[in-house]
Amino acid sequence: MSKHPFRGMGVALVTPFTESQEVDYKSLERLLEHLLRDGATDFIVIHGTTGESPCLTREERQRVTDHIIEQVAGRCPLMIGLGGNNTRETAERLRELDPRGLSGVLSVVPYYNKPSQEGMYRHFAHLAEASPLPLVLYNVPGRVGVNMAPDTAVRLARDFDNIIGIKEASGYPQQAAQITACELPEDFVVLSGDDALTVPFIQNGAVGVISVVGNAYPRLFSHLTHLAMEGHINEADMIQTEMRAINTQLFQEGNPVGIKALLYLMRLIDSNSLRLPLVAASPELSERLDATRKALDIYASHLFA
Repeated sequence: MSKHPFRGMGVALVTPFTESQEVDYKSLERLLEHLLRDGATDFIVIHGTTGESPCLTREERQRVTDHIIEQVAGRCPLMIGLGGNNTRETAERLRELDPRGLSGVLSVVPYYNKPSQEGMYRHFAHLAEASPLPLVLYNVPGRVGVNMAPDTAVRLARDFDNIIGIKEASGYPQQAAQITACELPEDFVVLSGDDALTVPFIQNGAVGVISVVGNAYPRLFSHLTHLAMEGHINEADMIQTEMRAINTQLFQEGNPVGIKALLYLMRLIDSNSLRLPLVAASPELSERLDATRKALDIYASHLFA
């Protein structure tokens, strides 16, 4: 049993913007309370890709972080995204990080550079030595261009006590199985990085998910995740089937384009606004999302009646 809090249904938090492209703190507050209601969300990830972190200044990142820590006030563990493809600079940012109110760091495999497995190992070894908080690796080859091999993740887990998990978004549940089949430190966890593959990832050794759709449906997706973790696979699969359409639509025009459109339709955020190079969802996608969410709302109301 892991001693750290990163198990279950974590949410990769969006960053709401106003129509004038400023951070919308009122919408952020509303969204956070939605996530924290009834204890559905097991942990929150700040400044992941879903939060459009590459398009925030360092000052904005810090202000958003401070605001979330203050509002959450210990009601939910917080993980912060902090990664990059300049190892020296990323390590320096980690050294400067104020860890108060935070429980861990999510750090992505270096993008664009396409490092070898040895390069990945040395990158994260350097970050582990610099970080004041436990590190969760983030393997997402579809975005960074290279895949972290299971052997590399296992080597890092064994060599560094503060590397405590991996968000596995390769799209292959077998990679989770290859990692968890190895002898690992007791606290090391694998988390699914794909909402639609949460059940098969858990069947292959993952102990939770870092979710996009959880922004909109924390209670429903948390229920699915915990059913799978408890071995109730058929019940979890039934919910996953009901969520198949929305999980597909959320990524048809990229992330977080879809989830922001959905949150706007649900009136959880006041503007369907993104910063370039991302643009808002097309009218056609928004219309499909609206129809799908109405059907899913009916399903969820019956499920929890």
